[in-house]
Amino acid sequence: MPVLLMLKNAMVCAAAFAVPSLLRTPRILPVCSSFLHLRHAVLYYCTVNGKMKSRRMSDHLERTANNFRQEIISKAKVCGITNESARVKRLRLAVADKDFTFKAGQWVDFFIPGVAVVGGFSICSSPGLLEKEGVLELAIKRTTHPPAHWVHTQCTLDSEVALRVGGNFYFDPQPADPPANLVLIAGGVGINPLFSILLHAADLHRAQENKRTAYKMGMTYLFYCAKSTDELLFRKHILDLTSAFPGKISCNFHVTQQSSPICEKLQPYIKEGRLCGNDLEKCISKDTLWYICGPPPMIEFISELLENLGVAQKNIFFEKWW
Repeated sequence: MPVLLMLKNAMVCAAAFAVPSLLRTPRILPVCSSFLHLRHAVLYYCTVNGKMKSRRMSDHLERTANNFRQEIISKAKVCGITNESARVKRLRLAVADKDFTFKAGQWVDFFIPGVAVVGGFSICSSPGLLEKEGVLELAIKRTTHPPAHWVHTQCTLDSEVALRVGGNFYFDPQPADPPANLVLIAGGVGINPLFSILLHAADLHRAQENKRTAYKMGMTYLFYCAKSTDELLFRKHILDLTSAFPGKISCNFHVTQQSSPICEKLQPYIKEGRLCGNDLEKCISKDTLWYICGPPPMIEFISELLENLGVAQKNIFFEKWW
């Protein structure tokens, strides 16, 4: 990482743990905001004419330079750690700041004391959980990237971090919006923001049943691709949602390198092989919104596939992380 970038990241991290009064002002933002503007021209070529062009950027602040960010940085404390899979830890974070909010699908800048690199992790819980319990959740894959490495080797209960919400990829319908169906297409750990959206869709169904919202939630289809069933994160919770909302939420798991037998409970929902156009055609309508998150080659393939099937570009949303 360039020395200038390391210094800027370190300054942002230090500011995030400054006295609380600083956390509610934009005084810490010039450290990275001028840098963010410098990156706009470069990132423009990654999405020119609505088409994605793969470009590997190792630093989270670089990759998300032209994304929306809140000004507030909020302190948080780790209040739960579980193993979601052999390589993914799920963190539960308590946020004391009552003004902290996010939309389903967004991510956080993740500031760690003593770690100069700013992490970037999609939130995998629903906005409703934050509203009810003051907590949010992140599912973080083990890598050598410093923030992820810290989560898997040093993070403990009561560890203190700081968070700033950002991202243009979200589902946040308003009561007056027309009903829409959702198709969520995830690859690997790209399930994280889509699981947040799926949970939010379930919350909207509950609110609709209890007449607490005027918004009419349509059908939600989840297509989740991974190498094997062991890598399907949140699979039990996903299946519970399909049972709780029959005819409203459905899931389809696709595995590409399954070597062991598939358990009987999962078999009705599993398809071996890659996702293809035949799997998606049944979901196409003018009222359907398509959300995709996963490795860049997968996103590019699915986006092009959808356009060839006649889906309007304005209805296709994607989050590309690496």
